[in-house]
Amino acid sequence: MGDHTRTFTVVRGTRGYMAPEWHKNIPISAKADVYSYGIVLLETVFCRRNLDTTVSNPEEIILSILVYKCLVEKKLDKLVLGEEVDKKSLERMVMVALWCIQDEPALRPSIKTVVMMLEGITDICIPPCPTASSI
Repeated sequence: MGDHTRTFTVVRGTRGYMAPEWHKNIPISAKADVYSYGIVLLETVFCRRNLDTTVSNPEEIILSILVYKCLVEKKLDKLVLGEEVDKKSLERMVMVALWCIQDEPALRPSIKTVVMMLEGITDICIPPCPTASSI
């Protein structure tokens, strides 16, 4: 409102879905929502939470790290055992999600670019490895 001189922003959200900038002293932008979307996209595609401490292999606890490893090794099919999937669509969704969850907000695409990448309008290159700093 015009007569207010201050705005207080309180961190609210679920751990693991909040962008790393919420935990740092840097400005929050719409890219924070892009980060959350990326996490939800990964969880939806692979039917599991990003952080799963019940897995038997410690290397599989953080979904985003596991997915990145499988992407660069060209083994994404290992994560969808028993499912009939379009491999090209799966790879596209994974790369979009991994771009969305980059620690650096400037590296994340805008939501408009996310839509264009998912629709196949924009080419997608392999993203850098995400970190687990916000988990």
